Formats: sequence, C-alpha cells, structure tokens
Amino acid sequence: MQLHLSPSMRSITISSSSISNGGFVDLMKIKVAARHISYRTLFHTILILAFLLPFVFILTALVTLEGVNKCSSLDCLGRRFGPRLLGRDDSGRLVRDFYKILNQVNSEELPSGLKLPDSYNQLVTDMKNNQYDAKTFGFILRGTMEKLEREIREAKFAELMNKHFAASSIPKGIHCLSLRLTDEYSSNAHARKQLPPPELLPLLSDNSMYHYVLSTDNILAASVVVTSAVQSSLKPEKIVFHIITDKKTYAGMHSWFALNSVSPAIVEVKGVHQFDWLTRENIPVLEAIESHNGIRSYYHGNHVAGANLSETTPRTFASKLQARSPKYISLLNHIRIYLPELFPNLDKIVFLDDDVVIQRDLAPLWDIDLEGKVNGAVETCRGEDEWVMSKTFRNYFNFSHPLIAQNLNPDECAWAYGMNIFDLRAWRKASIRDTYHSWLKENLNANLTMWKLGTLPPALIAFKGHVHPIDPSWHMLGLGYQNKTNIESLKKAAVIHYNGQSKPWLPIGFDHLRPFWTKYVNYTNDFVRNCHILES
Repeated sequence: MQLHLSPSMRSITISSSSISNGGFVDLMKIKVAARHISYRTLFHTILILAFLLPFVFILTALVTLEGVNKCSSLDCLGRRFGPRLLGRDDSGRLVRDFYKILNQVNSEELPSGLKLPDSYNQLVTDMKNNQYDAKTFGFILRGTMEKLEREIREAKFAELMNKHFAASSIPKGIHCLSLRLTDEYSSNAHARKQLPPPELLPLLSDNSMYHYVLSTDNILAASVVVTSAVQSSLKPEKIVFHIITDKKTYAGMHSWFALNSVSPAIVEVKGVHQFDWLTRENIPVLEAIESHNGIRSYYHGNHVAGANLSETTPRTFASKLQARSPKYISLLNHIRIYLPELFPNLDKIVFLDDDVVIQRDLAPLWDIDLEGKVNGAVETCRGEDEWVMSKTFRNYFNFSHPLIAQNLNPDECAWAYGMNIFDLRAWRKASIRDTYHSWLKENLNANLTMWKLGTLPPALIAFKGHVHPIDPSWHMLGLGYQNKTNIESLKKAAVIHYNGQSKPWLPIGFDHLRPFWTKYVNYTNDFVRNCHILES
C-alpha cells in the first residue's frame, strides 16, 4: 500500500500494493481545495491517515486469508467489515431468525404434496434448482426427519418380531438330536435301560440326598444343567436329578441319560404321562388354558394385530412378545406348582429352569433356614443392574384392573423363578396351589387383562407371604436379554440364568455370554456331531 502526495500538495493518492484478480489497482484519491492549507493541518491529516492505513492493510489481508473472491474495492471491504468495526455482528441475528423459522415450521402442518429427497445429494440439487427459501427448507428437513424416524421404528419392530420367531423356534440341530435319540430308544436296548438302576431306586426318596427337579423338553439344555451341576459339586455322589419332560420327548431324553452317564450322580427321567396325579380333575384350569381357543389365538396368532405400535415403545413391545411365548401355556412350565404332589416323599428340593448353568456347589442351599417359609428365592427389585434387578409387582400386573388394585401393592418386591429352594413340608401346609388356580381362572375370565407374562405373575400372588429372600449371588439373571452383563459378577455367581429370548443354544444368543454355557456341551458325542451342533 502506497501514499503519494502531488508536488503541488493539491491531491493525495492512496493505492493498494496488491493487484486483484481482475487486474485492477485499488485507488483512493483525495483532492485538496485550491485554498492555502497550513502545514499543521497537513501534518494532522497525514497523521490520521497513517493511523488508518494499517487497519486497511489488515482488513485486506483478512479478506485474502478468508478466500473471499471478487472483493477488491474498499467499498466491498466496508460492507463486509464495517459492522465488525462498529461492534455489530449480524450472524447472531441470522441464527435467531433461523430458529424462529424452525419453530414456526414445527407448529404448522406439513404442506400436502411436499416432495422429500431420497438422499443428501438430491436435497442439495433440489435446493439449487428450486431456490428454496428458509421456511421451505425447514419443512423438507422436518418431513425427512419424521420419515426416517418412522422407518427406523418400523425396522426396530420388525427386528423384534423376527427375534420373537427365532426364540420360539427349535434349532435344526436340537430337533435332529431329539429325533435321533428317539430312534435310538426304539432300536437300542442300552438306550432303554432303567434309570436309575433298580439298586439305586431307594435314593430317589432319600432326604439325605440333594434333590434337583428340572422340567424341560430340550435335551441339550437338560444335559448342560445336569453336567454343570455335577462338575461344580463337591459331593456329586449325593446329587439326584429328577427330570420331567413331555410324552413326545420322553424317549429321546431317556436315551441321552441312559447312554451318557453322569455317575456318581443319579438321574431319573419321567414323562408327564407317567405321573398318576396329573389328571384332568387335578389341573382343570391348566386344561382350560391349553384348550381355550381365545388363549391359543393369543399365544399362537398374529402378534401385531390389535397392537398400537405408534404408542408402544420397542422395549414394551418386546416384553409383550415375550409374554406371548407358547411355552407359557405348556404344562411343563406350570408343573412346578405341583411339586409337593409329584414328590410326596421329599422334604426339600431345588427347582431349576433349563436355561441355567451351575458354576458353584449348591449343597449349602439345603442348609439355609427358610424360617418357616416355602420358597427361597432371589429378589429382583434391587441390585447393581438397574434393568434386570428393578422388578416390582408393577412390572407384572395391570393395576388398572380393580381386583389387582384391591389385592396387591405395586411397589412390592418381585422374586425370580429359575433357581428356587422349596421346603415341600411347609408347602403342603399352605394353600398355594389353590390360590394359583383361583387367580389363573380369574385372569382367564378377564380375557388375560390382569397380567400377560406367563407363570411368574400367578406365582407371585400364590407365594405371597411364603418367600424367604436369599443372597443374590446364588442366582444371576438376565443373560438372555441383557448383553451388558457384568462379566466379573457373572463368574462369581453360583447359578447364571439365560432368561429372555437370547438363549445360548440359539443363533440370537449373545456371543460373549455363550461360552459360559457351551463349555458344558459334549461336542465329541456322536449324536451331537451327527446333528452338526458345532462349538461356536
């Protein structure tokens, strides 16, 4: 930048030392009147210009650094930097105006026929071609966001439905195992041998033994429960397993344990058809549940029909789907309520679900003083995992139903099925079974509006006042739906429970939790290998 004074002192010319893209030089020429100017006035003028010129230079440099094109005049610089020099910044006003437009767009209905772009590139192209104003852009932005939210929501519900179907299905390998073992039962005398041998039959009712009851139609799962219990026990010779299964699985289940001894432990396999006590007269309500068309439609019908997905969260929908698992109308799932009648000679037993793994000796459970209560169970209303261990009666019952509201406390702590120590002597003195039947019948008459989720809700009512809380380390839950399970806590738990849809034998099981289950599967077994049940 240069300052040039004419010899006559009649004009002062200011020129920029840089040439703009167009090839022009910025000039500012000041003409001085013909009258006499004092040297003092001239000195002050030069002093002021000397003060301003550095700012002009700095502003020019800023324009160059910011990459502003086509701004080679002082007039342009004035328009760009004048507000800044005066302490005004228009960017804040622009942002406020944009917020105002967005709020206006949010409060109005989307215009009919609004065309939404399929991609970001299309949005940019449409804006260039159509010269959208800010309000139109706001409507397009809102419409696109709402469209994406709907698509994500629909995809989430579709995922939950697919997961529900996967959880309700029987994997090909497990179905193959059952068929092959059933065939073996008919052709191999060793697969039909008596369980246990005749000389060990008295131990089935010996109360000095540790008696476990397992009700299942899953042969592979049963083998894991039994194997893990035996391997974790300090006294396996005192273990007696009573396995209850249905009629179609009985032959295959018997074959497995006849051909795969867990000695020195004892295993008894019985089908529900082999219990004389299980007659229609003794279980009328369960017979009604299995045969009722409305109930069968609820559990086996269209799970989306009648569901208002727009007002349902994915987690609530997932819980409702789990409640519609066909296993909840199976006699095998309800049979635990008849344990005192099915085992009249036993005083105390541990009942296990088929989706558990035993990692520690459970013999100390028999030494727990239940203080006259029937059911020793882990409470699920408090614990480190706020999702798994935060269950109260409110989570299981519909408290808008008058019978529920009158008889139950929504904040009462729930407890867990899956690993329970039952005092059968105390149980026989209570009316737990009758209470269970009575509430099942009430819910059936109410068209399942009192509760939805399986066998635990009626048990929560029937065992009310008969539960003795045991230490949570005995039973860790949630491995079938909580993929963020604390691994260190898992390793320390006596029993880990894969309750939920993501069973370890299913493809949808959690990969990092599955090894705690698969370590007890005998992958060298011929039946397991021939059915292509491979170690993952």
